[in-house]
Amino acid sequence: MTQLIEAVQAGDLAAVRRLLSAGARPDERDGDDWCALDWAAGRGDVAVIRALLDHGADPLATGKEERTPYQIALAAGQVDAVRLLAEAEDRVDPNAAGQRFWRPYCKAYLRAELARFPGFPAEDPAPDSAEPAEPAEGAEPDDGVVFIHDDYTVTKAMWRGEDVVFDAVTDDWRRFCVEELGFAVPADLDLVPGPGS
Repeated sequence: MTQLIEAVQAGDLAAVRRLLSAGARPDERDGDDWCALDWAAGRGDVAVIRALLDHGADPLATGKEERTPYQIALAAGQVDAVRLLAEAEDRVDPNAAGQRFWRPYCKAYLRAELARFPGFPAEDPAPDSAEPAEPAEGAEPDDGVVFIHDDYTVTKAMWRGEDVVFDAVTDDWRRFCVEELGFAVPADLDLVPGPGS
């Protein structure tokens, strides 16, 4: 382990600054393949993160786990560190935000809730048919669980593209999902547990 990483782990900002000024390399990795910025991100030590970034630490660098310091801070619930590292990533790579925020997401709903939208099939299509099957006389519409995905398609399975129920995604459909159902893909910071969670 390097002296710099030891100072970061100890939260010793003065030692971190002294070592960086003396030429310590901020991107050097330890036996766990973590660099000083990874450790500072996991600890949520904003002052140390700033010092490392000011001395050339790469906010997009990854080790064998293929996680950036941003992802490490996010997993550790270090909100202030997450914000600082997101800004640093964006300065290094203007496309970083687009890569940072996408993740597969779906939310379960009763099919009957979605059937309030005009054109949403109340039943699955009949086999070998693009048309919905006619429910038997007196039968209720299928009110089983279906999943809306981050691309607004609907499936019977939690996996996007598997057992598709509805893929006629329009602005009206998106508006219905957001306004009527309250559907929203959470941002990264929405996933960080609050105090006491």
